[in-house]
Amino acid sequence: MTANRPLDVGVIGVGSMGQHHARVYDELAAANLVGVFDVDDERASTVAGRHDTRATDLETLLERADAVSIAVPTVHHYEVATTCLEQGVPTLVEKPIVDDLVTGRKLRAKATTAGVPVQVGHVERFNPAVETLETIIGDLSIIGITARRLGPPPGRQIDDSAVVDLMVHDIDIVLSLLGEEPVAIKSCGVADDRHASALLEFPETMASLTASRLTQRKVRTLEITAEECLIEVDYIDQSIEIHRRSVPEYVENGGGVRFKHESLVERPYVPNDEPLRNELASFLEAVRTDETPKVTIDDGLAALEIAQRIESRGADGRAAVDVGVPHD
Repeated sequence: MTANRPLDVGVIGVGSMGQHHARVYDELAAANLVGVFDVDDERASTVAGRHDTRATDLETLLERADAVSIAVPTVHHYEVATTCLEQGVPTLVEKPIVDDLVTGRKLRAKATTAGVPVQVGHVERFNPAVETLETIIGDLSIIGITARRLGPPPGRQIDDSAVVDLMVHDIDIVLSLLGEEPVAIKSCGVADDRHASALLEFPETMASLTASRLTQRKVRTLEITAEECLIEVDYIDQSIEIHRRSVPEYVENGGGVRFKHESLVERPYVPNDEPLRNELASFLEAVRTDETPKVTIDDGLAALEIAQRIESRGADGRAAVDVGVPHD
């Protein structure tokens, strides 16, 4: 590919998430949005008109595009991604990568045969707060991680559970930060897994994750407890607070005694960038250089496997334990 020219890109599926892929590609200097495809012709035409591009059939889009994003419902990921790979088109597949691990492994084999970059859309990896966090934790002795991804019921139909749709983001982040797999999983879910919690046990660390579509406030937080400090990350605000040297003491106050707890709080600078923009820019760079994407098929499958183990053991509302996570 010519190093200086924008890559011709397309979006397959322009619903609630895919329309944002189209928007960002239209904004990126490194991309030339050559078309969109959706089974809903009217929706495709609306999104195409918004970005001065064309609504096309899938075959035509793949002939024109150097790379595509797939943002169709999860159940169709394997079929659509296979079509793209058979045409040799580098592909970004929204998370979760597929709805079944067996087909996910088949897709991995097809990607290896095609020999083109395939990235999985775990967008929180590209949140500036997470990217900043990665530069902070290298020398820390992490004891525990707590993640909450909560929100009210969505105004649209989502077939995936809160575990596979929401918690999978935090599973991916935890696996990425720790660089190892859990040795045991405990989980519990209620209301058809629209509210679920899981405890992942690692050799020297634990991670507590909660995801919900039933709370009346949107929350996206990550907390890291280390021997050296406590780190609080807010994905929405894209902010980080580091609490160090907490000192408890009793002080006299008006003839009485009051307990006071003080600590040093650091607030490192976090760029105010859109995570999706960072994600798509990273994908295009991987395509241009023919290098391994930041979030690979293996990463997507690892997160999905743990999510499905949590889901299968929490759906009946009873806590359950899964000892050991088998490898492929």
